[in-house]
Amino acid sequence: MKKDLNTPKFLKYALTLLLSSIYSGTLAQNNQILNNKIRKITENKYNNLDKLYKYLHANPEVSFQEKNTSRRVANELKKLGFQVTENFGGYGVVGVYKNGNGPTIMVRADMDALPVKEQTGLPYASKKTTQDDLGKVVPVMHACGHDIHMSVMIGTAQTLIALKSSWKGTLLFIGQPAEERSGGAIAMLKQGLFEKFPRPDYVLSLHASASLAAGKVAYKTGPALANVDMVDIFVYGEGGHGAYPHTTKDPIVLASRIVMALQTIVSRVISPFEPAVVTVGAFHAGTKHNIISGEAHLQLTLRSYSDEVRNKTIAEIKRMIKHIAISAGIPKNKLPKMVLRDEYTPVTFNHVALTKRLKKVATGILGKQNTEDAKAVMAGEDFGRFGRTKANIPICLFWLGTVDPAKVAKYKKAGKQLPSLHSAFFAPVPEKSIKTGVQTLTASVIDLLNNK
Repeated sequence: MKKDLNTPKFLKYALTLLLSSIYSGTLAQNNQILNNKIRKITENKYNNLDKLYKYLHANPEVSFQEKNTSRRVANELKKLGFQVTENFGGYGVVGVYKNGNGPTIMVRADMDALPVKEQTGLPYASKKTTQDDLGKVVPVMHACGHDIHMSVMIGTAQTLIALKSSWKGTLLFIGQPAEERSGGAIAMLKQGLFEKFPRPDYVLSLHASASLAAGKVAYKTGPALANVDMVDIFVYGEGGHGAYPHTTKDPIVLASRIVMALQTIVSRVISPFEPAVVTVGAFHAGTKHNIISGEAHLQLTLRSYSDEVRNKTIAEIKRMIKHIAISAGIPKNKLPKMVLRDEYTPVTFNHVALTKRLKKVATGILGKQNTEDAKAVMAGEDFGRFGRTKANIPICLFWLGTVDPAKVAKYKKAGKQLPSLHSAFFAPVPEKSIKTGVQTLTASVIDLLNNK
């Protein structure tokens, strides 16, 4: 070896290949040993996770009301030795666990449920009700899998603590409120999540999938979930008797013209290479058959993957409603009013290199047959906010299969659609889903902690 400089190039190359092969073989063997440990711990601890999941499922709380849910998440983290801060950014929970010098990894789980009446027929189905913001009594259900998310996060925390001799660094585990109304992430960030606690090097999360078989995970690099905006349009006219429409300026007719015109934004204004959605979800007007009302109210949702398309869509709506009203003879002091609600959810942009890396880790522990590529969807997730701060932290949200594989095959054969997220019939398979999530997330966190 002392005469290395005189060694022929091909011998140097052969030696490099040999050393690389030995290193790769050792690394693969070590990873396999670690993965086996993760699987064993997950199996041993599942009974407690099953109890936690069924408690959370049976006791859901809607956005901004997650008092008992957050307390349970906080107590679970405290039992594991995390330093826990409660009521951060609303009912947010922040848990910190330091284990020597190393990277900081943030894992986030959302906690809120939806005003949906559960119809799954499960023995632990929710029978809860609550009062909404208007004082109306509404049913409550975990129809979006947030109970799965919390259970996986706690299971991951348990497994990481059991394996703490295998990694060094800091864990930042977050129970986030109000995801469904896009308020929780921004509230936690505004209160100083990345300033008052260790700033993460990477931020991870998962989301239950209502179409992917339990036991599988799926990854999408780049834009994975969309920008989401909620828009109200108030259309004004001149009301009167339904028998004398010529003496009125009918806001229902005007609003109908606006609804039809809005459909051309995606088809004729936005490039066909850019995904976008403009949906009118509600149309409110009038009180009686023979009365022409003086006002109509439209409620819209907008979806896109880029800020440019989002801004262009909003600007085009403003332009359209103004000029359609003018063409109908509506005076300037009665032109339609557009209100962009303060419920904006930014695109979830999965960091490309990080996502590819985590997919490789998932393949190692689950097998290639259980690790898939996902397509981008037009649903929204305020998880994207954690990657849009000045710190520009790499983030990744992956999909966790939750559906009985036999059910997936049955529905596919029949050409039927499975119950979607937010459906009253959405019923995840707990054991296989939670175990897969814990194994994947634990292996991912350890890989990032040991190999920044």
